[in-house]
Amino acid sequence: MKLQTRRSAARGHADHGWLKTWHSFSFADYYDPKHMGFRSLRVINQDIIAPGVGFPAHGHRDMEIFSYVLEGTIEHRDSMGNHAQVKPGQIQVMSAGSGVKHSEFNPSDDEPLQILQVWIQPDRAGLKPRYAEWTPTLAQLAAPKVLIISNDGREGSAHISQDADVYRVKSPKAVTTVHELAQGRGLWFQLITGEVTVGDVQLQPGDAVSSEEAGRFEFVSAGAVEALLFDLA
Repeated sequence: MKLQTRRSAARGHADHGWLKTWHSFSFADYYDPKHMGFRSLRVINQDIIAPGVGFPAHGHRDMEIFSYVLEGTIEHRDSMGNHAQVKPGQIQVMSAGSGVKHSEFNPSDDEPLQILQVWIQPDRAGLKPRYAEWTPTLAQLAAPKVLIISNDGREGSAHISQDADVYRVKSPKAVTTVHELAQGRGLWFQLITGEVTVGDVQLQPGDAVSSEEAGRFEFVSAGAVEALLFDLA
């Protein structure tokens, strides 16, 4: 099993006071030609946003963007007229398409907001912008591995315009998560909390592992765990 490891401490980092952020791939002022993305996966930013502040309205185009909330509440507004608050366990998904402006804000007076912000390149340019939210059912909430994003919306997942399956891995106790990677596809596993072993690699929070070798992967957690697993064309 051929694995590439991306350690948390090696990520790009910036502290803007109101925002503390870690970049798995090149982003903003952080540039690393060896880490420009992985297949269609372009951005994984771990953001901690102070109470009462956020990202003011700004524009995007031709990118599938989702925010996975870890703690706190994220308040979203966009030029399509959407306004929503999303909490842990939920995700918000936006296709920037031909162009959209949005803002993301921490509405709390005293609680920080922590999210993973993920960008995936779409399979074609100029799509009609759209916005959606994903809230797990009770069964999905209890399952250790759940499909949360896909290109066809199967299994109650949110839809994006790219051949990319994104799974939430989460368990309050030790668990072994199995994933079969088909020939010609790539896997990226981003650990959020807990300790996980895959093959002979041990992962700590913020670490990631990737592979483009087809086969069976077993992610063994030592205890409670939360992660995102990407299966990409």
